[in-house]
Amino acid sequence: MTSPWRDRALPTAARVEDLLSRMTLEEKTAQLYGVWVGAATDGAGVAPHQHDMAAEHSEEEWEELITRGLGQLTRPFGTAPVDPETGARSLASAQRRIAGAGRFGIPAMAHEECLAGFTAWGATAYPVPLAWGASFDPALVEEMARRIGHDLRSVGVHQGLAPVLDVVRDLRWGRVEETIGEDPYLVGTVGAAYVRGLESAGIVATLKHFAGYAASAGARNLAPVRAGVREFADITLPPFEHALREGGARSVMAAYTETDGVPASADPGLLTGLLREEWGFDGTVVADYFAVGFLQTLHRVAGTDAEAAHAALAAGIDVELPTVKCYGEPLLEAVRAGEVPEALIDRAVRRVLTQKCELGLLDEDWTPEPTGPIDLDSAANRALARRLAEESVVLLANPDDLLPLSPDTRIAVVGPRAADPLAMLGCYSFPSHVGVQHPEIPMGIEIPTLLEALRGELPDAKITYTEGCDTSDPDRSGFEEAVARAAEADVCVAVLGDRAGLFGRGTSGEGCDALDLRLPGVQGELLDALVATGVPVVLVLLTGRPYALGRWDGRLGAVVQAFFPGEEGGPAVAGVLSGRVNPSGRLPVSVPRAPGGQPWTYLQPPLGLAGEVSNLDPTPLYPFGHGRSYTAFAWEDFDGGAPELGTDGSCDVSVTVRNTGDRAGAEVVQLYLHDPVARVTRPDVRLVGYQRVSLEPGETARVTFRFPAALSSFTDRTGRRVVEPGALQLRLAASSTDVRHTAELTLTGPERILGPDRPLRCETEVRPLG
Repeated sequence: MTSPWRDRALPTAARVEDLLSRMTLEEKTAQLYGVWVGAATDGAGVAPHQHDMAAEHSEEEWEELITRGLGQLTRPFGTAPVDPETGARSLASAQRRIAGAGRFGIPAMAHEECLAGFTAWGATAYPVPLAWGASFDPALVEEMARRIGHDLRSVGVHQGLAPVLDVVRDLRWGRVEETIGEDPYLVGTVGAAYVRGLESAGIVATLKHFAGYAASAGARNLAPVRAGVREFADITLPPFEHALREGGARSVMAAYTETDGVPASADPGLLTGLLREEWGFDGTVVADYFAVGFLQTLHRVAGTDAEAAHAALAAGIDVELPTVKCYGEPLLEAVRAGEVPEALIDRAVRRVLTQKCELGLLDEDWTPEPTGPIDLDSAANRALARRLAEESVVLLANPDDLLPLSPDTRIAVVGPRAADPLAMLGCYSFPSHVGVQHPEIPMGIEIPTLLEALRGELPDAKITYTEGCDTSDPDRSGFEEAVARAAEADVCVAVLGDRAGLFGRGTSGEGCDALDLRLPGVQGELLDALVATGVPVVLVLLTGRPYALGRWDGRLGAVVQAFFPGEEGGPAVAGVLSGRVNPSGRLPVSVPRAPGGQPWTYLQPPLGLAGEVSNLDPTPLYPFGHGRSYTAFAWEDFDGGAPELGTDGSCDVSVTVRNTGDRAGAEVVQLYLHDPVARVTRPDVRLVGYQRVSLEPGETARVTFRFPAALSSFTDRTGRRVVEPGALQLRLAASSTDVRHTAELTLTGPERILGPDRPLRCETEVRPLG
C-alpha cells in the first residue's frame, strides 16, 4: 500500500504532514543542511573562513551521513571542472545513493550558482547583471534566465542561487558587477524578469541578499550596514517585493551583514515578521555560505555552534549552506537537551519538504537521469548572449562622431583588456570563479577577445596592438611602445578596465572592494600618455563598476562602457566600434566625475546634491540613464494627462517617439517622479517607469505610461507607507537629468496608507504609428 506522502492525488500539505510524522529527529535535521562534496579546505583559492568552516567527508562518513537523508547537494558542477554529461551522470548516481541509503528514498535538492549563466564548465557565460540593467530590457533578461533554467534542469539541478537584488549604494563595493544598478525600480523590474524566466524552467530562484548587503559601511564586503529605516524600506526592500510578487521566487538567501547591531541571519523581524507574516512568503530561506557559523565566529551573537543554529532557526533560516556544521550534531544535541524546541525543526522541515514535493522529489517515480544530449553552450544560447551584450553597451560620449570607425583606417589597439578573454567575464563566471584554479584545463567555451573581434569587424583596417600595462600591476615599462603605436595610427582604441576575481584576487568581484574610483593600477597614467600624443583616443571600458572619468572630460574622441559583457562581449563591443551595432545601452549606475566623495548615487534628497555649503560637488560626469546612439530621436505630441489625480487613482502620460536618423536604433524612454514637498525628505528624482523602443529610420511609436498614484508612496516617520496628497511632477526623460517633457499634477483626496499588495510598477503600452 502506498504511503499517503507518496500519493500525488493528495494535497501537498497533507503529504508533507504525513511524511513529517514518520521521521525521526535525525532524519528531520538532515533535511536542513547541504553537503559540499569536493570543497577545498586549504590552499590559496578558497574563500576566507572556508578553511575552518568547510568539511571533507570520507567515503565512510558520507555513507553514514546519507542514511538519515539529505537536504541539499552543494554545487556538483560549480566546484571543479567537469564535463557536463559526465557531471550529470555523476549527480544522478549520487542521487540514487542518497535515496537508496535513507528509509524514505528521498533525493537531495541540488543547487548551483547562476548569476551570469550556469556556473559550470562549458556553460554559456552571459553578461553580468550590471549589463542586464544597462539593457533596460526585462523581456530579454527573462529569456536569458529561461535558457539558464533549462540548462540547469537538463543536468539535474533544482535550485539556482540568483538573482542578486542588492541596490548599489557605494560604487567602490566589489560586488557592484553582480547588481543590476543603483535604482530600486530598475533592479526590481529586471530582477523579477530574471526570476520569472528561471522559475518558468522549473528552477527554484533564490533572491540574494536579504537584506541590506550592498549598503555596507565604507563599501567593505560584510561590513555593518548603516542604512536608516526609511532607506531600508524605500530603497533596499522594493526589489525583493517585485521578485516575490511579480516573479514568483520560491527561495530567499539571508544576507551576511548586520543592520543596527542585528545580523540578518538572526533577525526574526526580517526573516519571519516582514518576509513571511507581512509579505506572505511561503518558500524556503537559505543561509548564505557559512553564515550560520558566522553568527558565532564573526558576529559574536552566539557562543557555540548550537546557539548559532538556534538563533538562525528561530529567525527563520530553514537550510544551512553550503555544508553541515551547526545544523548537524550541535543542533541535535541541543534539541535532545531541551535547549532548542523541536517545533523550530518541524517548521523548517515542513518548508523544505513542501518544496521537494512541488519539485516531484517525493514521488515514487522521480528519476535523476538526464534525458537527451547535453549542450550548455548552444548556438541559441550564444545568439542570446550576443544580443544582450549588444543591447548593454553604453556609448557615453562621441562628441565629434569619431565612431563608428572608418573601415580602412589605421588603428592602434592598446590596453591590458584588449587581448584577454577573461576581460569579458565577471567573478561568478566559471572561468573566473573556478577555472583560474585549474590552469591546466581548457576554458570550456569560446570567448573572442575585443582585439580578435575588431580585426574581424574591420578586415581592411591596419590594426596594431600592444598591452601598455597590466590591469593592476604598477609596471610602466610598456608605456613607450604604447605611445609609439598610437602616434603611428589615425585613431587609438584604449581598452582598459577590471580583472574579475574573488577576495582581493581581482580588481572587481566579491571581496575586491576599491579604495576609490580611479582606474586600477597605472591604467589612468597610460590613458594620459595616449591622449598626450594628439591622436584621437576611443576609450573602451570593460569593467565591473563605473570609474571616475572627469580627468579626461573633453579630451577623448569617444567613450564606450561595457560591464563584463560575457562570452560574446568582444563581438558586441567591436560591432559598436565598427557601426554594425547601433549602441542602445543606458547607464544603470552614475559615472562619477572625481574618484573620491563616495558613497553617492543619483537617489539624493536636496542636501545630497551640489550646493554652496560644501566645496565638494557630487554631480556625476554621466548620469543614471544616460547613453548615446548613432541615430537621433524626436519626442513629440506629449500628453501629461489630467492635472488632478486621486490618491487612489492613476493617469496616463504619453509621448510619440520618432527616429529622425538614417539607421535603425532603440530609444529608452524613462519616467521620473519629482515630489516638491513631503513630510520626510525625498530623492529629488527617482525612476518610476521606462520603456525600450526599437524604431527603423522614420518610424514612430506612441509610448504610454499608466502611472498609479501608489508609486508616489514613501515610508513616513511612523513607518507607514503613505500616499500623500499634494503636488507632483512626472518627467519624461532620456536620463535622470535629460528631461524632455514635464507633467504637473496634484494628488487629491485623503492620505492613503498602503500595504504589501500595493501596485509596484507603471504599466506601459507601445503602439506603432508607422
